[in-house]
Amino acid sequence: MKFRPSGGAFGTSHSSLLSSLALGSVGVAIFCGYFFWFRSSAETAERLPPLPQDESIQVYFNHDRSGNFTELYRQKNRQGTDLGAKLIESIESAQSSIEIAVQEFQLPNIAQALAAKSQAGIKVRVILEHNYSRSLSELTAAEIDALTAREQEHYQEYQKLVDIDHNGTLSQSEINQRDAITILRNARIPMLDDTADGSSGSGLMHHKFMVVDGHRIIVTSANWTMSDIYGDFSHPESEGNQNNLVQMESRELGTAFLNEFNLMWGDGTPASQTSQFKTRKPPRPPVEVLVGKTRVLVQFSPTSKQQVWEDSSNGSISKLLNTSQQQVDFALFVFSEPGLSNILQTQSQRGVKVRGIIDRQFAYRDYSSGLSLMGVDANNLCQAGTNSLSLATIGVPTLPPGDLLHHKFAIIDRQTVVTGSHNWSSAANYHNDETLLVIQNNPTVAAHFDREFNRLYEHGIMGIPAQLKSKHC
Repeated sequence: MKFRPSGGAFGTSHSSLLSSLALGSVGVAIFCGYFFWFRSSAETAERLPPLPQDESIQVYFNHDRSGNFTELYRQKNRQGTDLGAKLIESIESAQSSIEIAVQEFQLPNIAQALAAKSQAGIKVRVILEHNYSRSLSELTAAEIDALTAREQEHYQEYQKLVDIDHNGTLSQSEINQRDAITILRNARIPMLDDTADGSSGSGLMHHKFMVVDGHRIIVTSANWTMSDIYGDFSHPESEGNQNNLVQMESRELGTAFLNEFNLMWGDGTPASQTSQFKTRKPPRPPVEVLVGKTRVLVQFSPTSKQQVWEDSSNGSISKLLNTSQQQVDFALFVFSEPGLSNILQTQSQRGVKVRGIIDRQFAYRDYSSGLSLMGVDANNLCQAGTNSLSLATIGVPTLPPGDLLHHKFAIIDRQTVVTGSHNWSSAANYHNDETLLVIQNNPTVAAHFDREFNRLYEHGIMGIPAQLKSKHC
């Protein structure tokens, strides 16, 4: 079995002195230097009042300072909103149907909620990414031995989740209760993955959406896993990768998502190859609908390279960035699209305030668009910040051990929000099944993302850290 890092829609792997330093001993030194700050800050973080929610578009974050909850599996009390509980709440509201397309599905509480609805006669269908469509309990000893270090860590986290009595072995009873894929199969819930089209699943089925009864749509940046929603067993300080959830009520928007789902689903039979994933899908222009009083645009990737870039999802983001008049803030897991960084530089020269936070795993890699915004040549780190186009407002967040910045959002002029599963990369644009969601001119919704951005930016490390630069120069 082959694993990929959750949310890894970043395309080609690169290596350079800069990236190795950022992810090696220097990265650890920088990280550890801020760990004690984060822990004390998190314990004393001021609880903020809840923000008003739009009637038709609600927004939630697993690190929201206005809420507190106790995690089900680690029994940890922490700040934030329980995104898993929000998903279950919508599942339990279903009267006729539930369609889910999510890259990785690991949480048993959500699987149990789906099993209960299926047994009650609700139609449930699930699409997964093929690297995560097999139960880890099925791995042979030889397959486990062959896992990479990263895959071993993934497997050990799975064992800690499923091992209810903590005796180091997994019984069939424990697997039936805690293995999400097994729970879905035992409930006879139909499932497909992105090899159903007869391919080897090149690219990623990277969607993270659910449609309930054809009119309630949930789009997350999170995979439905411990690490993306709650946190890791191996890192008790972790509180889950930084993620968001958007819930919308619109039958017209639901139709757009169901059309995307049904293209991938085909007739539901893997051997028939009627499913269409990745570039096998026909061209699909953006769909713009009214959700309540708000214009919402949804666009699904990938786009064929035979189409003009402006018509792609990244092209749609570029058009929005070009409309900015005052401010653009972004929080991104991966940012490696030069066309978008060029636009941000141009907008900055025009007087638009540009601020950005990028996950530390990718911010300093040689293909990172964050480097170009910082005015850094990956091959000449000593000149960092001397470029006339360099921005001192681009950096990385400080997070607990094990946690990642997994958001894919931007806020334009504190009015319009870009979010979804779509990383700002060529891989997301041309190779993956992705959701790009644009919520236009809604300051109520934007205020939630604005608060989340400011929380991350407040203690971010801007530019190239001195420790990293000193190692190179």
